[in-house]
Amino acid sequence: MGRRRKSGRAVHGVLVLYKPQGLSSNQALQRARYLFDANRAGHTGALDPLATGVLPLCFGEATKFSQYLLDADKAYRSTFTLGVNTSTLDSEGEELSRRSGSDLTEAQIRSAVLSFQGDIEQVPPMVSALKFEGQPLYKLAREGKEVERKARPITIYAITVLDIRLGEHPEVDVEVSCSKGTYIRSLAQDVGESLGIGGHVSMLHRTKAGAFDESNMVTLESLEAHKGENSPDVLDELLAPVDATISDIPQIVITEDRAHYFCRGNPVAVDNLYQVAEQGAKVRVRSEDDQFLGVAEVSENSRIAPKRLVVYN
Repeated sequence: MGRRRKSGRAVHGVLVLYKPQGLSSNQALQRARYLFDANRAGHTGALDPLATGVLPLCFGEATKFSQYLLDADKAYRSTFTLGVNTSTLDSEGEELSRRSGSDLTEAQIRSAVLSFQGDIEQVPPMVSALKFEGQPLYKLAREGKEVERKARPITIYAITVLDIRLGEHPEVDVEVSCSKGTYIRSLAQDVGESLGIGGHVSMLHRTKAGAFDESNMVTLESLEAHKGENSPDVLDELLAPVDATISDIPQIVITEDRAHYFCRGNPVAVDNLYQVAEQGAKVRVRSEDDQFLGVAEVSENSRIAPKRLVVYN
C-alpha cells in the first residue's frame, strides 16, 4: 500500500508565534496548525508550559531547515527565586528544600549572577528532552528516576541584572543571551547554589531565537481574529519565507537552465561563486524568479552541490 497523504493544505513558511503561559509548545503548535489547516508543521525548540515568548513554527518545506534554529543562539528574560529548590528547577515543580537568603546583599547576588557569564559547563536538568539510553530524561524524571548527566559546554554571551528584590527568598530579574543547549532553569539553580541556598526559575520569557525576536511575534488570538470566517489561506501572508531560518547563510541566484538541473540533484556551475562563499561553505540557492530552491555546498571548479532541496506541492 502507498503512504497515506496527510490531510490539510500544503503550507510553506515560518510563523513566529507568541507562546502563552500554560500551553506546551506542542499544544501551541497544534492550535496554529489547525488554524492554517497545514498538513505539516513543527516547532524549533520547546518552551516549558511555564515559559512564554518567541516560538518559531516551521510549516511544510520550512521544516527541513528547523535544525538551524534548534542550533541557533537564544535570549531570555527570567526571574530567579533564590533559596527554594524544586524538582523541576521551576515554580511548577515540587518543593524540595528551602533555605533563607535574608542575609544576602545586592552586591553578593549581582556578583554571583555575573560570574556565570562566558564559557561555562552546565549539567542539564532531569526535566529535559535529552535522552539517556533512548529515553527522554523527563520521562525518567516522571518515574521518579534520576541518572547521572555529564556537564556540557555552553556560552553565556551576556547576562544583565535588571532588578534585585531582597528578602527571605531574594528574587533576581535577569536578561540572558546564550548559546544553544543552555538551560535557564539550571542557571537559576547554579546561581543559587553558588550563594549557598539554591534557587529556581519563577518566570521565563524567550525574547529571541536565531534571527527572530519579539517584534516578529503573533499571538494565537490574533491568528483567530485574522482568519475569522475566512479560508485558512488568508493567514499565509503572516508567514516568513521558507529560508527565513537560514537568512545568515550567503545567497546566490542561478539561471533557470541551471535551476532545472540543480532541482534534480545535480551540481551546477556558478559564475563568480568564490566571491560569495569559499569552498566547503553552505549557500542558499534561488532561481532568477526569486524562488528558494534549497541549500547547497560550494565545491571545486566553481560548482555548487545540492544538500537540501525544497519541493513545493
